[in-house]
Amino acid sequence: MTTRVGVVTFPGSLDDRDAARAVKLAGGEPVTLWHGDKALHQVDAVILPGGFSYGDYLRCGAIARFSPVMETIIEQARGGMPVLGICNGFQVLCESHLLPGALTRNDHLHFVCRDQRLRVENAATAWTSRYVPGQEITIPLKNGEGGYVADERTLDELEAEGRVAFRYLEGNPNGSRRDIAGITNAAGNVLGLMPHPEHAVDTLTGPTDDGLGFFASVLTGLVAA
Repeated sequence: MTTRVGVVTFPGSLDDRDAARAVKLAGGEPVTLWHGDKALHQVDAVILPGGFSYGDYLRCGAIARFSPVMETIIEQARGGMPVLGICNGFQVLCESHLLPGALTRNDHLHFVCRDQRLRVENAATAWTSRYVPGQEITIPLKNGEGGYVADERTLDELEAEGRVAFRYLEGNPNGSRRDIAGITNAAGNVLGLMPHPEHAVDTLTGPTDDGLGFFASVLTGLVAA
């Protein structure tokens, strides 16, 4: 049976189709989830894609967090369902308190768009098992409000518990504390990151295919379970 991965579309989502394509390339079945529908239609995992949900009014992800579909996703994530938040999706996860901290305006106050080097810090999550700790990958980054912030106690906890999943290399692009590019929850089933792995799933359309491991990881883990 093919693993079903839901991809949520919010008003203002831009990268939902790219995420669905990545799931398909990895061997899964992408399932479109609508923001106004509470039902997850029997999916095995969920991706919150990049974009500008609800126009980024109030704060990025602040309105999307209260959409009907998120009510179900929050419940299922707390029960162990794998959830990946990419860029705006990471912001939604923080607003939903599935991940700690927040994403703020880039420290240089400009939108950044570039191929970004990352180091894999945690390869034991539902979305990173196809990587190895210390592996360096290149995937695109595009954000205006991608600076990850949290208080020192939270940052220390993330470090001590191995919940920093990725760090920026070759320069911090947005002022994220401790060069953090992505984090995971304590259980390892919820992962948020600012760079876009769905834009690096083949060398025809991306700088590398380094991002395909995210989608292959969750499919492998779900089949093994």
